[in-house]
Amino acid sequence: MNIIIFGPQGSGKGTQAKILTDKFNIPHISTGVIFRTHMKKQTKIGKKIATLINNGDLVPDEITNLIIKKRLSKPDTKNGFVLDGYPRDLAQAEYLQTITQLDFALEIWISDIVAVERISQRRICSKCKSIYHLTNKPPKNEQICDICHGDLTTRQDDKPNAVKKRLDLYHAKTESLIKFYKKQNIFHQIDGEKTITQVSEEILKIIK
Repeated sequence: MNIIIFGPQGSGKGTQAKILTDKFNIPHISTGVIFRTHMKKQTKIGKKIATLINNGDLVPDEITNLIIKKRLSKPDTKNGFVLDGYPRDLAQAEYLQTITQLDFALEIWISDIVAVERISQRRICSKCKSIYHLTNKPPKNEQICDICHGDLTTRQDDKPNAVKKRLDLYHAKTESLIKFYKKQNIFHQIDGEKTITQVSEEILKIIK
């Protein structure tokens, strides 16, 4: 079962992807996680990615496509996968089609207002990198990590101006992506403003 799941920042697509991978025992492949791993290791690619993301820009296709192709070639994808954050536009969708076939293309939809509100409340520990949300997963102290007592900060790409810029890019690029998968009859849009459980139940109904 090959699935892509996409949506604007704050839509909860990562949460839903993990629910699917746990249920069907297939890997959750997140471009965001792969990018952050490169940034943490300060690889050559990681440094380029960090500059782009901190400026609110998207990582170019030549980097992203190579990373995805390498990941999908691993043995654990034999029975399927959930791709989170890729493809993000028509060019990437067409490239992906040359290396694999999809069964479902799921968009978790939320409004821009909700996206900015959700993301602006996210906090990350400067030491252990634990992630909190002031509403959905609040720390005991808004400024201190519950686990290691490190300082909680807002990532550069989580600040309102960067979020709005990325939302504009998302909408501009995703329209053609949606049309592409609608033609293949595998596109489904899910209301991401519902609860996590409600969103998950709706997705499972579509897949089953």
